[in-house]
Amino acid sequence: MSTSKRVVVSVGGSLIVPDGIAVGFLVALRACVLRGIEQGLSFFIIAGGGKTARRYQEAAREVHGDLPRNDLDWLGIHATRLNAHLLRTIFREQSYSRIMKDPTVRIEATEPIIIGAGTEPGWSTDYCAVTAAKTLGAKRLVNLSNIDYVYEHDPKINPDAQPIERMTWNRFRSLIPTTWDPGLSAPFDPIAAKEAEMLGLEVAVINGAHLDRFEHYLAGTPFIGTTIS
Repeated sequence: MSTSKRVVVSVGGSLIVPDGIAVGFLVALRACVLRGIEQGLSFFIIAGGGKTARRYQEAAREVHGDLPRNDLDWLGIHATRLNAHLLRTIFREQSYSRIMKDPTVRIEATEPIIIGAGTEPGWSTDYCAVTAAKTLGAKRLVNLSNIDYVYEHDPKINPDAQPIERMTWNRFRSLIPTTWDPGLSAPFDPIAAKEAEMLGLEVAVINGAHLDRFEHYLAGTPFIGTTIS
């Protein structure tokens, strides 16, 4: 499969498990990806942890009190792996049989889908996605989240913040912190953003609640979202 036809997709855990498991979203995602495969695309899909991760982390803190970041990170990683196994199961006929847990290791899969998950403490799923793109030679990465655009300011704080449809990595990185923290509220991990810029990677930030926008992006037609390159 040509690397120009390979797309990395980071699926936010808030889409998979906003509270309970979002079966309707999974049905729509499956249909969307299968149509992409019919068009000759292949996918590396990495799952976030969502509320599953946060609930385990909150429970651990409530029972034990202060815990090392390493322990909390591992709870989050295993939540991403549970969500990833769910994705691998719904794509069982089209996906590689194992979940990719180390994005630095190249997999020679004949299947059109590879499913990935969290790797190790200190690595966000954004960083894992960018690393997988580097390993697999992909040039496009779609970040499916719960926002419509990247904004010049946080719209939760400034309701008048203007959306940005297309921007450079330099501009994007000027809008976010320089360091990553698991609790950071940003469209993309700053460390992953720096690596993506070095790789010349194109990243599309799209609201996963509207998968028609994702399909428009894959087809190269206008879509609602932000392109960073």
